[in-house]
Amino acid sequence: MATETARRTFLRAVLATPAAGRALAADTINGLPARTLGKTGLKVTALGCGCAWTADPSVFTRALDAGINHFDTAPVYQGGNSEAMVRAGLGKRRKQIILSTKTEASDKAGALAQLDRSLKELGTDYLDIWYLHGKDSPDSIREELVEAQTIAKQQGKTRFIGVTTHRLPRTAEAILKTGKMDVVLAAYNFTMEPAVEQSAAALSQAGIGMVLMKALAGGRSPAKQSSGPRLVERPDMAGAALRWVFGKTLFASSLVGMVSHDEVDDDLGHLRAPFTDADRKLLATRLEEIGPYYCRMCGRCDGACPRGLPVSDILRYATYATGYGQFAEARERFRNLPTPVRRVRCSDCATCAIRCPNGVRVRERLSAAQEWFA
Repeated sequence: MATETARRTFLRAVLATPAAGRALAADTINGLPARTLGKTGLKVTALGCGCAWTADPSVFTRALDAGINHFDTAPVYQGGNSEAMVRAGLGKRRKQIILSTKTEASDKAGALAQLDRSLKELGTDYLDIWYLHGKDSPDSIREELVEAQTIAKQQGKTRFIGVTTHRLPRTAEAILKTGKMDVVLAAYNFTMEPAVEQSAAALSQAGIGMVLMKALAGGRSPAKQSSGPRLVERPDMAGAALRWVFGKTLFASSLVGMVSHDEVDDDLGHLRAPFTDADRKLLATRLEEIGPYYCRMCGRCDGACPRGLPVSDILRYATYATGYGQFAEARERFRNLPTPVRRVRCSDCATCAIRCPNGVRVRERLSAAQEWFA
């Protein structure tokens, strides 16, 4: 409770001035709406290409040909192959793009070594943005990792540095306290609490560029059941979700995963379209459907499982499988969990200690994930 109170006090203090909630000035790049990424001065298209699930390098070429200039990847994506595929699709046109990748390393030496591997895989001698990946608690933004980023910046291996987080309200204050971060890549979509946008405004006021991920709230094809990975096509709802995030102008760019040329074209079609009352109704319907299964990443279940399960992480892996169709990566993430965690079976507990405030059927969903991935 004391921690939550401190966060609210932090937000009230930072948001006290009228400038906090200002929208970013509109511009264009390659004929597409674009915005400036905080104090970096980089201009990025409002639609960026998330490269996590893309198995065809020509999709990246198509996105660039269509005007998108912002591409984001990571060493862990596509079974470790994503950076090489980005090189195959974009390598000869490196200077035309804003390129970011990440590190999940736990120490300075590991992070710097991973950066060198990423540069080799990407076929470039510098990044535009290098992120510490998946920092969902204040203590995960460790000083030695920030030091690694600072060294990389001084060496010219990255122009700017940042953090990715699924829980911006919990990490915003720690990010500001580093005094180093140029960019933050944060999860935000129509299912999540307004505190995310409030935190984004606080960081934006400090000159930090904001980028949005998880725009589609569980993928283009949300599953309505937990008995197995099955896709239910809902492109109309995906469009509504995109139009919603494109209206969040505190974020310079929204990264959206694109796995085909058709998806590139579809996503671009939503870029200038307004968010309407009809969209609002579609998203209300979608939230009702995915509500029992989709984790809003609020973090309120952290540490609540007496058997030590990282509840929100496993829920996210389940969404990778059922919403994004990425069963193999979801299973790999699950299998990278500590052995005692992988061996837990929720069906062994008489009752579940987790009561999700958003109505997610935690025990049912975790039990399904344990069955799929174990």
